[in-house]
Amino acid sequence: MKGIELSRRYYLEYGEEMMRSFEHLLPYVAIGLAGCGSECLGFDDEISQDHDFEPSFCIFLPDEDLVSRRDAFLLERAYAKLPDEFMGYKRQKYDAVGGGRHGVIRMSEFFTQKCGVPDGNLSKREFFSVPEQSLAEAVDGEVFFDGLGKFGEIRTRLAYLPEDVRIKKLAGNLLLMAQSGQYNYERCLSRRDFAAAQLAAIEFARAAMHAIFLVNKRYMPYYKWTFRALRELPSLSHLAAELEYLISSGNAIEEEKDEKIAAIDRVSNEIIAQLRADMLTDYCKDDLEGHAYSVNNRIQDVEIRNLHILYGV
Repeated sequence: MKGIELSRRYYLEYGEEMMRSFEHLLPYVAIGLAGCGSECLGFDDEISQDHDFEPSFCIFLPDEDLVSRRDAFLLERAYAKLPDEFMGYKRQKYDAVGGGRHGVIRMSEFFTQKCGVPDGNLSKREFFSVPEQSLAEAVDGEVFFDGLGKFGEIRTRLAYLPEDVRIKKLAGNLLLMAQSGQYNYERCLSRRDFAAAQLAAIEFARAAMHAIFLVNKRYMPYYKWTFRALRELPSLSHLAAELEYLISSGNAIEEEKDEKIAAIDRVSNEIIAQLRADMLTDYCKDDLEGHAYSVNNRIQDVEIRNLHILYGV
């Protein structure tokens, strides 16, 4: 049983009936499951059920000018009284004073926690300062009901990065790939510093994964879900196997070193091919540094284009 499906069924079984006692609030609230946790990404499994997995949902409220503190308190009490067990799963103890992932949550508090502002109105420069995993948590999960439409409106505003921000981040990650994979990996090997070589391979893989998410216009999630999400992307998802090999193999055996150098070249060349297909670069050689600056030149906002190329990373 997936967490979102469990949440939806629990809401339909008990939440809808509970909300009939709060009909005056229905035009203002949003109900669903969103935020942190593998269940909101749809990546949960049996192992995920050892913590924070329960039949529950979120009731997102606007500020007190529309839903009073008293109404919020009464709604919290009603939510706390919902059945403790559903479909063989038990609810965790609910804290009526808030702070949990589920239950009654003010929209402004939710979005401030995720992106730093209550309404999702971020400037281009502000988008650089918010971790992508937090932005992913702001727009993940599923909304079952949105009476006011405000919750969905804010999520739409945060759905993805402004284009100039995306391109700046992409350029920076391409340069990191060039430095770590096309340059430093072999230099570390020539010194027989195999630990440093492995760090270079890991840095290349991390930057390459971020570049692939940026090419696909998807937020890169929390690190432990990166490979899982990468394998489901529409473009370049097949590179997951190459990247996994780079970070899980050794560097001391000659054949292994040669294969890792070849893998770095294959990943680099496929990303470059995608950049060309997307008309993001017109650089004609195969070194990623040149493509990084070519991509950076595609930025329309002069102020952002002139920021240091690594500003976005």
